[in-house]
Amino acid sequence: MANAMIQDALQNQLTQAAQMMEQQVDAELHRLDNMDEDDFESLRRKRMEGMKKAQKQKQDWMTQGHGKYTEILDEKEFFEMCKKSKRVVCHFYRDSTFRCKIVDKHLEILAHKHMETKFAKINAEKCPFLIERLRIVVLPTMCVAKDGKTTDYIVGFDEMGGKDDFPTEMLEWRLGRADVINYSGDLLEPPSVASEKKTGILGHAKTSKTIRGRNDDSSDEDDW
Repeated sequence: MANAMIQDALQNQLTQAAQMMEQQVDAELHRLDNMDEDDFESLRRKRMEGMKKAQKQKQDWMTQGHGKYTEILDEKEFFEMCKKSKRVVCHFYRDSTFRCKIVDKHLEILAHKHMETKFAKINAEKCPFLIERLRIVVLPTMCVAKDGKTTDYIVGFDEMGGKDDFPTEMLEWRLGRADVINYSGDLLEPPSVASEKKTGILGHAKTSKTIRGRNDDSSDEDDW
């Protein structure tokens, strides 16, 4: 009896929702049917203004170095980048750390796809002050900054499935969760690694080392 009542209530809610959607569609069709030439001209102008604004925004982003994965050289350049760009993803890397090269591969792809965000990398060995200030202890680490403030960190590969051969879509999803890119997929559920796994991504592990060169086979990433 209780189950039947619950089913009836759900059915009523679904019916009401469908009716509301139908009414909204009917109202929009009625509005379009009754538009005159002035209305169409106003709509056209708004669309043109929107296109011009979007094009100007794209040009501004390109001027700031968006659309490509670049390297910054020191702390000063890092802070200037965060001031100029509202959304930043910065990869702290080291040449001797194998997994940093995997991150480079993915960020190169995402930088071209997500013009709205500035993607960059910086050599951790050349910015000790920044490393200490941001409390970075493991490489690779990706720092997320919005409106000039650090808001998130992606440390190692654990959040992308814990494997070296994760697809770019996994990192894209994680950056979407950080709200640093315009992500069009489902933020609640990561993309399937099995179905979207790509070939050609570096997939074998290396022995990790600390900054002082100490071997440590028990660690998946490199300690700073």
